[in-house]
Amino acid sequence: MIPAAFDYERADSVEHAVELLGTHEEAKLLAGGHSLLPLMRLRLARPALIVDIDRLSDLDYMRETPDGVEIGALSRMAALAADPTLALRCPLLAHVCGVVGDPQVRHRATIGGSVAHGDPASDPPAALLAMDAEFVVRGPSGERVVPASEFFISVFETALHPQEVLTAIRVPAAAGARWNYQKFHRRAIDWAIVGVAAVVERDDGTIARARVGLANMGSTPLRASAVEQAAVGADAGRLAAAAEHAPEGTSPVSDTNASAEYRMELSKVLVRRALEQALGIT
Repeated sequence: MIPAAFDYERADSVEHAVELLGTHEEAKLLAGGHSLLPLMRLRLARPALIVDIDRLSDLDYMRETPDGVEIGALSRMAALAADPTLALRCPLLAHVCGVVGDPQVRHRATIGGSVAHGDPASDPPAALLAMDAEFVVRGPSGERVVPASEFFISVFETALHPQEVLTAIRVPAAAGARWNYQKFHRRAIDWAIVGVAAVVERDDGTIARARVGLANMGSTPLRASAVEQAAVGADAGRLAAAAEHAPEGTSPVSDTNASAEYRMELSKVLVRRALEQALGIT
């Protein structure tokens, strides 16, 4: 389909983008375009104004910090997947960026666009939630930092205010932690039917701490809190029991790919696999 009519402006700075967003009630930011443009073609999104920030090169970076890494919102998925520093400091995120869509998508899609879009089926938000990431946003009142646990509100709804721009993502490094990402989908380019990101810290063969993020198990990416609690102190023989808690607190939808009941059962399997592979159990 053809999108509804809209005005177009190209921002030459973050401050300019914030100013342009204030000129229309129905204004949207455009970065890589792989989230917004499909919705516009289906007329599920009808912005009156498109503010193009794709050429703001100062938002395209990845650098180490004393606590982990900071990533500019316009960093491309393909660049992050291939970045050796990210692979060393936050290997889970590097891996997840490498399983988004296909190579064509990854070379255009931005990590900030994935986060700001608020799609519960997207891979990076679930991983960032499991890694206790923080999001830096800038608006008319200045800059603020929003924890990932408070950022996702509902389907395609985040804590971003109408005139705010997501500028950076801060991810703490988890020294010695093990990780795994499980994604079940029909084709490589498809959204996850269910995705599971696991970060595990060990202590003498048992789990000292587990953080588990779920994709496409509700109206937002979710933390599997019940699994995390049940996994503490668990050894290899008790991981399956911890994974049985995966559906608790979730509200998956039924669609053409899977029923809600199927997703609930699938989440148990994928959580168990993610925990086992994070611990090196094959």
